Amino acid sequence: MRELTHYIGGEHVRGTSGRFADVFNPATGEVQARVPLADAAEMDRAVAVAAAAQPKWAAVNPQRRARVMMKFVDLLNRDMDKLAEALSREHGKTLPDAAGDVQRGLEVVEYCIGAPELLKGAFTDGAGPGIDMYSMRQALGVCAGITPFNFPAMIPMWMFAPAIACGNAFILKPSERDPSVPLMLAELMEEAGLPKGILQVVNGDKAAVDAIIDHPVIQSIGFVGSTPIAEYIYGRGCSMGKRVQCFGGAKNHMIVMPDADLDLAADALIGAGYGAAGERCMAISVAVPVGEATADALIARLIPRIEKLKVGPYTSGKDVDYGPVVTAAAKANILRLVESGVAEGAKLVVDGRDFSLQGYENGFFVGPHLFDHVTPEMEIYRKEIFGPVLSTVRAASYEEALKLAMDHEYGNGTAIFTRDGDAARDFAARVNVGMIGINVPIPVPLAYHTFGGWKKSAFGDLNQHGPDAFRFYTRTKTVTSRWPSGIKQGSAFNFKPME
Repeated sequence: MRELTHYIGGEHVRGTSGRFADVFNPATGEVQARVPLADAAEMDRAVAVAAAAQPKWAAVNPQRRARVMMKFVDLLNRDMDKLAEALSREHGKTLPDAAGDVQRGLEVVEYCIGAPELLKGAFTDGAGPGIDMYSMRQALGVCAGITPFNFPAMIPMWMFAPAIACGNAFILKPSERDPSVPLMLAELMEEAGLPKGILQVVNGDKAAVDAIIDHPVIQSIGFVGSTPIAEYIYGRGCSMGKRVQCFGGAKNHMIVMPDADLDLAADALIGAGYGAAGERCMAISVAVPVGEATADALIARLIPRIEKLKVGPYTSGKDVDYGPVVTAAAKANILRLVESGVAEGAKLVVDGRDFSLQGYENGFFVGPHLFDHVTPEMEIYRKEIFGPVLSTVRAASYEEALKLAMDHEYGNGTAIFTRDGDAARDFAARVNVGMIGINVPIPVPLAYHTFGGWKKSAFGDLNQHGPDAFRFYTRTKTVTSRWPSGIKQGSAFNFKPME
């Protein structure tokens, strides 16, 4: 059995807590490795190493720190296929999807190459008589990130790349379900020139999370995961005086107006609803067609597209549409929610409950599901399913559709498909959701903008990546200076009487 490690001080370090978690091959259901689960003592060691290394790294000028990011980008491109294969093996997503996971993280690293510009302060000459004022951005010290299983490459890079570019050291606690790629990323960062101890990977579960929250040296915490855990980390972390940003669950609506290109909308829903087996916080899980005619026409287009989806392991080739979900528990929860939808009266138009893949009967595969006539009080509407399940909620009007998105407790992403510019502008202006797509189904901003939801999808006042990341991972220090006058006149040899 392959035994994974932590990565501390530039070395692979075996776990000492005596606790381990199984890492599965989701396609076969077999255990392929085990990962150590750190205790507080192991976290203390990693933090001590990071704290010792960080001051020297912070003293390196931003341009030289940016050069490490440049080299890291080269290495990510060099090892793209290797990283994607390792990611697919533990997560289950297809190879093209896994490569996209790495690519979207790489793009944030590219943005961080601009650290010298992004870290510049402000200067005011002559703020008062002989007085100048200026501000500077300085690193926090040791930062930490707790990242989810569904993007084991992208989200760690969203956190550690800007944190390290700002001069911090970083403790990464990745998901214990697919930990290999984060370990590989740490190795590549050091190959790119990062000093040992600046990026540490400490595997673990709640014990490691609590050790991060309670550690007095750790100055900030980033988290992506479920809303209950986001609330827990945010509340407890803030009470410890840390800077915290936590991103939680989602229930993303796509409004389809009567004037929309329905073939375009149907294709968008297929990719956004079923890609990565629905295990995306930006997946579209609710279609909201406006008007009965729109709904009927949309459902008619969705059914044949869904029935043609190819579900299989990543090893079956690049034409596989999506793979297994990450664990048996995830599969069981998805199927339980599907059953609840049927019990509560939703119409299961495409039924994937009996899906089985020959040769992979023990894998965690879930067939595609499509519900129609879903109502807001149903559990499948209220909860994040995180699986290949699309719910259709019919709206009689644009205002009713808008209200659905606005009244839901989650506010991560949403989209509208329409040819009407006025409707699109009104929707973007009024909807209380953080990321909006107009004829774009998964509105994930590019690296030089910021990523973040509203309502119970996000906790904290700054978003991920983009300019907000450089604000989050630095403190602003403002200096007011005045120099005594007269020195420039040179020496005086006469006796100056008192005035």
